[in-house]
Amino acid sequence: MSPSLRRLLGPRLARTPVQRDTIPLACDDGRVIEVLRVRDPRAKRMRLSVAERGARLTLPPAASDLAGERFLNEHRAWLVAQLDAQRGDGVEPLAAYASTHLPLRGTMHALAWCEGRYARIDADGDVLRFSVPARATAATLRRALRDFYETEARADVGRWLPRYLPGLPTAPARIRIRPMSSQWGSLAPNGVLALDLALVLGRPRAFEYVLVHELCHLIHADHSKAFWQQVEARFPAWREERDYFHAQGRRLKTALHLLLAG
Repeated sequence: MSPSLRRLLGPRLARTPVQRDTIPLACDDGRVIEVLRVRDPRAKRMRLSVAERGARLTLPPAASDLAGERFLNEHRAWLVAQLDAQRGDGVEPLAAYASTHLPLRGTMHALAWCEGRYARIDADGDVLRFSVPARATAATLRRALRDFYETEARADVGRWLPRYLPGLPTAPARIRIRPMSSQWGSLAPNGVLALDLALVLGRPRAFEYVLVHELCHLIHADHSKAFWQQVEARFPAWREERDYFHAQGRRLKTALHLLLAG
């Protein structure tokens, strides 16, 4: 958008801010789904979408609330199917002494709780032991869980990275591991490689593929045929892992959101 057009449209857009509220949607099985309704002045048409944070109905300025509710009911079956498909495989928000399992590397691990001076998680074979101070808050628990997942993810990357560095023009300037809303990884122009924290919840080979994918962007910044030849040479089974993300990716992101956002 040109500066002159931005000045022309800017005040008009400022007078019609994005409006948000929630509306309930009753399902045939008795559930009630809270749908985020967003009236966006930039929207051209009604749109229903599902992400790890839940369902969202986007309305353009001219659409009435009644038209939006009608559109939502017409697509109710699709919405329920999408929400069911992304459910976190039984994962529930983290609760001290109530949560019994945690996902890690494609497996649900038993969770044992005990009192401790600091909130921390230690792996003891197949059991994860969560130490909790007497007055730990929910935020403290979630922070400890995020730290644990990031430590485990970095341990995985540390095992794989030396195998793939030979043949690259340079190493990543830095590796960041954090929750990402839609991507699984990215490589910035400054060489910083970002990986989604949810990767450590899934099977390790899928995580390794994402790492290889982003490392190959150090050679080719695009997704050209030459790029995929580099991926193929280093990770021949990449198609299988890509299919895994198509089938399970939304569940992984939803599970991480449930555990860390409550």
